[in-house]
Amino acid sequence: MASASALGILAATALARRRGAAGGLDVSRWQERALIAPEIVERAHSLALDPILARLYAARAVRDARELRLGVEELSPGEGDRGLLGLAPAAELLAEAVRRQRVVCIVGDYDCDGATATALLYEALSLCGARALRYIVPDRFRWGYGLTPALVEHLPRETEVVVTVDNGITSVEGVAAAKARGLQVVITDHHLPGAVLPAADAIVNPRQPGCPFPWKSSSGVAVAFYLAAAVRRRLQEAGDLAPGMPHFGRLWDLVALGTVADVVALEHNNRILVQQGLKRLRSGRARPGIAALMACAGVDPAETTAATLGFTLAPRINAAGRLEDMGLGIRLLLSEDPGEAAELARTLDDLNRQRRSIEAQMSAEALQLVDDLPDCGHNLGLCVFQPDWHAGVVGIVAGRLRERYHRPTFAFAPVGDGFLQGSGRSIAGLHLRDSLADCVARAPHILERFGGHAAAAGLRLREEHLDDFRAVWNAVLAERLRAEDLEECIFHDGPLPSSQLDLDLARRLEAAGPWGNGFPEPLFWGRFRICERRTLAGGHWRLHLDDGAGRRFEAIRFRSPELPPGPWIEALFVPEVNRYGGTERLQLRLQALRNGEENGRTE
Repeated sequence: MASASALGILAATALARRRGAAGGLDVSRWQERALIAPEIVERAHSLALDPILARLYAARAVRDARELRLGVEELSPGEGDRGLLGLAPAAELLAEAVRRQRVVCIVGDYDCDGATATALLYEALSLCGARALRYIVPDRFRWGYGLTPALVEHLPRETEVVVTVDNGITSVEGVAAAKARGLQVVITDHHLPGAVLPAADAIVNPRQPGCPFPWKSSSGVAVAFYLAAAVRRRLQEAGDLAPGMPHFGRLWDLVALGTVADVVALEHNNRILVQQGLKRLRSGRARPGIAALMACAGVDPAETTAATLGFTLAPRINAAGRLEDMGLGIRLLLSEDPGEAAELARTLDDLNRQRRSIEAQMSAEALQLVDDLPDCGHNLGLCVFQPDWHAGVVGIVAGRLRERYHRPTFAFAPVGDGFLQGSGRSIAGLHLRDSLADCVARAPHILERFGGHAAAAGLRLREEHLDDFRAVWNAVLAERLRAEDLEECIFHDGPLPSSQLDLDLARRLEAAGPWGNGFPEPLFWGRFRICERRTLAGGHWRLHLDDGAGRRFEAIRFRSPELPPGPWIEALFVPEVNRYGGTERLQLRLQALRNGEENGRTE
C-alpha cells in the first residue's frame, strides 16, 4: 500500500491525464480477460458451443452446461437447506394475513427495483385473495430512505401488517416504532445489514448473517418474488387455493425489469429471472403498463434485451422517484387499463425528459467544479455540491464523474432543514458502503444515516459537516485504495479476426445473453481505418471502418465529443444487430478508442 501522500499525488496525476486526453481517446488500461474456466473451451464441441461462445463463457467462469440453462426449473428453491433464511415465518405470517383479510401495507422504495418489488408483491397477494392491501413509498425529500419512524407515523391508520420491499434491513428505529404501534413487521431486502438487525417478526434477506441462500446478489424484486411464491405455496397446502393457482407467469416482466435496473450481478439465478421476463416481453405478453412504456419509447417488443430494460425502460420508471412520486411508476406497473397505462407512460416519458435536462445542466456544472480543482490536490475521492442542485439527480451526476475521472465520487444536494443528501458511485477495488462505515467509526457525529452497496451508496449529513466528511472520507480512502485502483482497466475478450465479423455472429451473441453486470456483454479488440465519419445529434458519431483487407463495417460511437485523428484506430467494440427500417445489419458499437498503426492490424 502506497502512502497517503503518494496516493494523492498519483490521483492528481491521473486526474490531470484524464483532463488532458482528447475527448475521443481512451486513457484507461486495456486487459484481455483471463479464461477463468479454460476447460469449457476444451469441451466446446461436447457442449454444442461454437468456439467464440465457448471462449466468452470460459472468461465468465461458466464451468458446466447446466449454467447455460435458463429455464424456470433451474431456479434455486427459496426454501430448504440452501433456501432464504426467514422465508418460512414471513410466508406463514402473510398467508395468515390473507386468510383473515388483515390490512397489509407494503413499504416500497423510490427506485425501479423498489417500484417493481412493490407492484409484484401487491399483485401477487391480490391474486392470492388479499383484499385489504395498501402500499406507500417514502418521500425521499421528507422521510428519506426506508421504514423510518417518520414514515411509520404516515402509515394508513388501519394498517395491521407492514412488509418492506427493497429496504428495511437497517431500519432498527423504524421497526421499533412500528412494533410500538402494535404492528407486525416483515422485512424483505437485499442490502447489507448493519451491526444490529431490526426486531421484526421475520426478515428475508440473502445478505443477513447465517442465510444459506447462495445468490447474495439477488435484487429486491427477486426476494419479493420468492416470498410471494412461498405465500402461495402455504395457501395451496392449506386448501385455500387450488393447486397451481394463481399462475405467477404474469409477474416475470416485473422481476426482469427490477433485477436489471438495480444492476445486480447476473449470476446464474439472476440470469434465469431476467431471461424468463425477456421471453414474456418478446412474445408480446407484457403487462399494460410496461407495454405502454415500450410503445412510448419506440421499443419493438420482439427486440427487447436486458439493455432495453436497463437503459430505456428503467430510467423512465426512475424518473418518477427522482423528480416527483414513485407512486406514478407503481400505478403504471399495476394498471390493467391500456388507456390509463398510456397516459401514465406519457407522463413518465415527460418526466424523464425533464430529468435529462436537469442532469445535463448539473453534470456540466459538476465537471467544471472538478476541472477547477488544482492538479496538486490530494483528494482521492471527489465530493461536489451546489446549493441549487436537485437531490433526485445527484446519483446520476456522481456516476458521470466516476465514468470520466475514474474516482469514487459523491454528489450532494440540499433537502431542507440544513441537510444535504449525497449519492455516491465507486470504482473497482473500493466497497463504497463499507468506506462510509469506516467514516462513522472515526467520526460518528458527521453522518445522520447511510446505506448502500459496494458500487453505490447514499448518505445524509448537515451542510456544515460536508468539509469534515470530505476530509474523513479521503483519509479512509487512503487506507482502502491501492495505487492500481486509481488506474481504470477495461477488460475485453481479446482480438476477433474481422473475417469472423458478420451479422450471424451478432445474432448469436445477442441470443447468448442476457448480458449485464457480472456477466458482461462481449467486448472485442480490433484495429481499423476510419473511412468516413459524421456527427449525430447528442454528441454521437456514425463511422465506416475498413480492416485493411477490403472488409468494411458500420460503427457507432456514443457520447464522444471528438475522435482520434486516425486514420488507423484501435477499438474495443461490441458486435450488435442494428435494426432500422425493417432491415437488420451488423453494427460495431465502439466502447473505447486509441490511435492505431496500419502494420499491426487484425486480419
